[in-house]
Formats: sequence, structure tokens, C-alpha cells
Amino acid sequence: MRALLYLQLHTLINRMKIRLMRLKKPKYLIGGVVGGLYFYFYFFRFWLGVGRRPSGSFQFSGDHALVEALAACALLVIVLLAWIIPHGRAALVFSEAEVTFLFPAPISRRTLIHFKLLKSQTAILFTTLLLTFMSGRFGGGGTAWIRAVGWWIILSTLNLHFLGSSFARTMLLERGISNWQRRVVVFLLLGVSIASVFIWEKRTFPTLSLSDVPDFATAMKYFREVITSGPAPYLVFPFHLIVRPFFASNATQFLWFLWPALIIMLLHYVWVVRANVAFEEASIELSRRVSERVAALRSGNLQPRPKKAKGAPFRLKPTGTPAVALLWKNLIGAGQMFSVRVWIILACSIMPMVFVFSSSGARTQVPTLIGFGCIMVMFWSFLIGPQLLRQDFRQDLPLADVLKAFPLRGWQLVFGELLAPAAILTGIQWLLVIIAAASLTYLPGIGEVTLPWRAAIGFGAAIVLPMLNVISLIIPNAAVLLFPGWFQTGREGPQGIEATGQRLILMLGQVVVFLVALVPAALGFAIVYASISYFGQTLVAIMAASITASLLLAIEAAVAIFGLGRIFERFDLSSEA
Repeated sequence: MRALLYLQLHTLINRMKIRLMRLKKPKYLIGGVVGGLYFYFYFFRFWLGVGRRPSGSFQFSGDHALVEALAACALLVIVLLAWIIPHGRAALVFSEAEVTFLFPAPISRRTLIHFKLLKSQTAILFTTLLLTFMSGRFGGGGTAWIRAVGWWIILSTLNLHFLGSSFARTMLLERGISNWQRRVVVFLLLGVSIASVFIWEKRTFPTLSLSDVPDFATAMKYFREVITSGPAPYLVFPFHLIVRPFFASNATQFLWFLWPALIIMLLHYVWVVRANVAFEEASIELSRRVSERVAALRSGNLQPRPKKAKGAPFRLKPTGTPAVALLWKNLIGAGQMFSVRVWIILACSIMPMVFVFSSSGARTQVPTLIGFGCIMVMFWSFLIGPQLLRQDFRQDLPLADVLKAFPLRGWQLVFGELLAPAAILTGIQWLLVIIAAASLTYLPGIGEVTLPWRAAIGFGAAIVLPMLNVISLIIPNAAVLLFPGWFQTGREGPQGIEATGQRLILMLGQVVVFLVALVPAALGFAIVYASISYFGQTLVAIMAASITASLLLAIEAAVAIFGLGRIFERFDLSSEA
């Protein structure tokens, strides 16, 4: 164990030295300064007493039992997912050097497990520090050391449980119990638990009507009674013991809550170290795949992971527009859930709900909540969607040499790379528009919203959304081509505070450029709408103004695509650090 501690200590020291040496480059130095300022203004200044915490800080003392019960339920869900989702054998991740030197060494399997647990503590301690800062910023929990130890207990216990559950799944597979048999047993136990809570709730409390749902206080009071009384607390009792030290208000209470959580963590530790499961072969295979992927990424020859063949989203003809071929390729990379067949099935599923909401005429608040929820999700899709859907240059940048070998102009490649994420985002948003238009038949303070009004607004949104998506995707792809040294290719890319600063700079730049790009379209929309609505044709004004805004956005997108095409034609990946 002394040798393993020595290895971990010097690995951490060398990693910090490399990050400090990287600050000699201006792009990392600027990112480090921005990242340091971010952490100071967001966390440290509240600890140093320089600034005041945000108003309305979340305090756990408001409803201690409810917050603790919610935390215990969240922990239960995480543990259940560890028994339901995984399907492979136990495989501990080791680096190629660790596999080469440790596996043939005269050390026991238990020592390898200790090495893995010791190695995981580095990430757990860093995460504990970050979560302690976050919970301290918003004024939650007790003192800093109580929050820190509470987070460490929760994360360490979860890490031990994940490792132990992987060993247990491997033992079940060796005894002939398949993954689906295991999942059926877990679902049966979960169903029995939920049924017991549901039956007790039906016999104890009056039924919660839909009219009470919008009343947040009533709904939360009802939910608090359900999860803090009856069978629910007994079903999540071990999870209560794990999260309870975090919510201690003083040292005496913390020590009283600490020993049950430590006993649970110790039982998990004994479970892991005494498990007689052969994980070496699966770990070697996993480490080999990780090493090959890292080497391919560094050499600029990253290939998709070998998986089962995915069905093509549509049949690609031998001849046609080159951009369609790139769309076809990137849709396959996005997965089968974004195929044309899936969108047809979703549309057919949405239409009955559209008909019901449109013809009912009921002034219930539930459809209104659904409609506003769709609008909120649509708004967030502009911020989160381009970051999640990366089937463009952000995915294909390591293969830039292959793309440049295609007999295509630069703007054709740029346009083709943007099509897949834009099409996926547009499809999702159109479904949200349909649901919102069908749901918002009545608005508080306005009254009935007739079908022509909903159709006009929905048509206008459907016209503008594709161009907005293209603009929002052009910005991060332009950042990739203009600043490839700052581009994070994945977990193997630069990490640390300087990488955080680089991401903040790029994110702020994306927001500013997107807002500037919206100015001409907004002005065009306002001018056309005011001109036509002056003659009393409001519905026509909405549709005409939307078409005008979409055309202006299309012109901006075309100019940007041609400009990025010229940049890509001059792009040389070998000259970029």
C-alpha cells in the first residue's frame, strides 16, 4: 500500500506540473485567468466575506424533513439505475501502464481493488470540494466541514456501491442469471415498493385533484406527507442514514448522525474487498479500448466505437447533392432515435392529443401548463441543444484531413456538417410547437385563443425556427475552425481551471454573437408586422413578418457558411497546437 500511495501522490504532482507548464502558452494563460476569476466571484468571495450571498438563498432549515427525504429518494434512484442499466461484466478502468506493470506484479486481486479505490479518491475529493463550495454559496447545510464530510460520505458510498454492484452482476452472470432476469427482479421489487406506498396513500389521504396541482404549496405539502410518513421512510431508510450527516446543524448532531453512515460505508467496503470476482480480463479489454481511443484521438484518426450496425435514417441515392450525404452520415452518428421513422411515429402519436386539445374547449389549467412547458423547453433548446448535438465539425475535426480530401467546396462541407444537428433540433421544436399550439386554447387574462391565431403563431414559429437553429450551430462550428486550440475534443482534451476559462470565453462569445445576429431579423419582423397590421390584417402580418425574419436569417447564414467555407479550405490541422 505504501508503494500505491507513492504512485498516486507523484501522479498527482506530475499532473499539476504539466498544467502549470501549460500556462506558458497565452491561450491557456488567458483561460486560466478567466477560470480563476470565475471561481473567485462564484465561490471564494463568499467564503472570504467580500460579497453577499445571492438573495433568496436556498436554506435547508425551511423544510428539513422534505429536503432530506428528496435527497434520499434521489440516492435511491441512482442506486436502482446501477442495477438496471449496466449489462457487462465487472471491469475496472486501468491505464495501459498500470495494466502492464501491476497485473503481472506479485500483488493480490484485493490489492488491485485497493489501488482502484485509492485512485478514485482523487476525483471524489475534488468533487467534494466543488460541491462544498456550491452548497456554501447558496447557504445550504451546516458549516463548511460538515458539508464537506457529508458530501465525501455520499460520494464514497456511491463509488463503493457501484463497484460492488458490478461484482454482483458478474457473479449472477457466472451463475447463469441473465441481465434481463436480473432487471425483472429489480423491477418487481420496485413495483411492490411503489404499490405499497400508493395503496397506503389512497387509504390515508384524500385524492389530490387536478385543481390542486397548480397550487405549489398544496402539492408540496401533499408530497411531503407521502414521502415522510407511512411505508416510504422505511423503504428509503438506509439512504436517509447516508445523507443525514450532510444536514446536521452542529458538531454534536453531526457526530450522532455520522456513525450509522460510516457503518453502511464500511459494509460496502467489506462487500467490495471480499468479492471473489475475476475482473482482470474484462479490465484489460476495457483498458485496451480506452488506450486505442486516446491514441486515435491524439493522432487525428478517431473512428466511431465498434457497436452494432445502426440503421440508415433514409436510403442514400448514388447521385445527388453532396450535403445530403453528409446529413446521412451524421444522422447515423446521432443514432437510430433520430431516424425519419421515429419522427413519423412521434408525429402520429402527437396528432390525437392535438385533436383532443383543439376540440375540447375546456378551460383547464393543465393544457395551459403543458403549452407553457413546451415553450420553455423550446427556449432552452436554443441554449442546450447545440451543445448536446455535436454531429458537425466538433465531432469531425480530428478527421479534417479526410474531409479536405473530398471533392467538395468548403461551403458545401460546412453546409453539410450543419444539416444533421439543425434537422434534429428543428424536428424536436416543431413537435413542441404543435403541442403548444394545441394546448394553449385559453390564456389567463386574455381568454380564448382561437384556432386561426394559434395556427398563425405556430406557422410563424415553424418558419423561423430552422434558421435560428442554423445560426446557433454556425457559432460553435466557427469557434472550432477559428480557435481549434481551445476546442475541447472530449475527456482526453485539456482539463483544469484554464480549460474552464476557455469554455467560459467561448460560451460568452456565442451568446453575444447570437444576439447580434438576431438584430436584423428582429428589425425586419417589426417593420413588416407594423406595416401590414396597420391595415388590420394582424394574422397575415404575423406570417409575413415571420417569413421576412426567416429570409434575413437565411441571408446571414449563407454569408457565414461561405465565409467558414473559405476558412476551412485554408485550414491546416497539423499547424494547430
